[in-house]
Amino acid sequence: MPNYDIAILGGGPGGYVAAIRAAQLGQKVAIIDKDKLGGICLNWGCIPTKALLKNAEVLHYIKNANQYGINIPKYTVNFPTIIARSRTVSDQLSKGIAYLMKKNGITHIEGEGKLSSDTSIEVTNGKNKETVNSLKIILATGGRSRSFPGMELDGERIISSKEAMVLEKPPKKMVIIGSGAIGVEFAYFYNEFGTEIHLIEMMPRIIPLEDEAVSKELARNFKKAKIKIYTEAKVLKIDALKTKVKVHLERKGNEETIEGDYALVAVGVTGNIENIGLEDVGVTTDRGAITINEFNQTSVPNIYAIGDVTGPPWLAHVASAQGHVAAEHAAGHVTTPVDYSNIPGCTYCQPQVASIGLTEEKAKEKGYDVKIGKFDFKASGKAMATGDTTGFVKLVFDGKYGELLGAHIIGLEATEMIAELGIAKALESTWHELAATIHAHPTLSEAVMEAALDAMGQGVHQ
Repeated sequence: MPNYDIAILGGGPGGYVAAIRAAQLGQKVAIIDKDKLGGICLNWGCIPTKALLKNAEVLHYIKNANQYGINIPKYTVNFPTIIARSRTVSDQLSKGIAYLMKKNGITHIEGEGKLSSDTSIEVTNGKNKETVNSLKIILATGGRSRSFPGMELDGERIISSKEAMVLEKPPKKMVIIGSGAIGVEFAYFYNEFGTEIHLIEMMPRIIPLEDEAVSKELARNFKKAKIKIYTEAKVLKIDALKTKVKVHLERKGNEETIEGDYALVAVGVTGNIENIGLEDVGVTTDRGAITINEFNQTSVPNIYAIGDVTGPPWLAHVASAQGHVAAEHAAGHVTTPVDYSNIPGCTYCQPQVASIGLTEEKAKEKGYDVKIGKFDFKASGKAMATGDTTGFVKLVFDGKYGELLGAHIIGLEATEMIAELGIAKALESTWHELAATIHAHPTLSEAVMEAALDAMGQGVHQ
């Protein structure tokens, strides 16, 4: 007889959320993980990087305190303490997840798991092996940094975000390959601490998945901060030497070499689908990702998959949302599939970037009669009061019905502001509803209302 109703392989933001939801629905649940609970996100990704970025923000305020009438003529930076703070935050949260497992009666099994049948997982922990039997299985084994031939990670000079999080001191010079969220966040962080940053992007603009206006604004701010940007540049290979790296790239038909202390490879994520027994039980994959239906079922109906192993978007909040769906469906509970058209994307450099839905370009490609509303923070009283008027809110509407199609924010607290627009889009709100919703004054979120008014031709404050 099965030991469990639902067994979950992987304890990241998808796995542990699925475990808790399944337990709430009365299921007997086991969660299997070889590392600390919380996955990459909590231990080596989302959470510790945000702690590091907060340190960079504090340093920026100290450097620019004179604009607030505060004189700080001398200060010191203790970089090991900065790194230690991020690790402490991560450890505290990991312990919190372990507590939640106990609170919800979930069995935590430590070890490396592999499917041995469609209802069993073989768990290896050192020399010990055990078989976990379960009616349903949820695969949540997460992802890892992607690399390409010629830029293989060595963990010493050619590094991933994991190593970049725990360097002993800021390097004099760092070459970052890839300008997605990870690349630009580390570019901002290390630049603030005095590292000369060279940011390389293969596409025509940095953060290429964002709206073009947002990409241009971030590039302008990065250049102002003396970050060197190379777009339409292809890395040919990276030579790792004893004390430095040489990055060979091709740009506009010419080859050039950039030297640095480290090369940070930030060219995306790939799911951990290897060595977990997928082939043995007939779970279908496609282009490095497990194939799933709207309820996160794989080709084997009682096996589910969530998070990075299912392909893009590789985001912790997507994994958690999928975890809810998979757990509820596996428990026989009525559930609502994830709406992949309404997933917020957030980048925590400064200025922050946040978006949801369609860009202006994508909306036009889909045939919409697009209406744009835009409001610059330089016209915002609250932004002026904070001392940071960088960026704007840009809203994309369907001109025929006024429905919100997409929202794009760059500026202070953009990653917090985007939630309002996610709710608005989920409710199929129009420009009139956003414009007519009274926003507190003075707030940064007033920019949303002002942008909606602008789309209607009724802009007030700019």
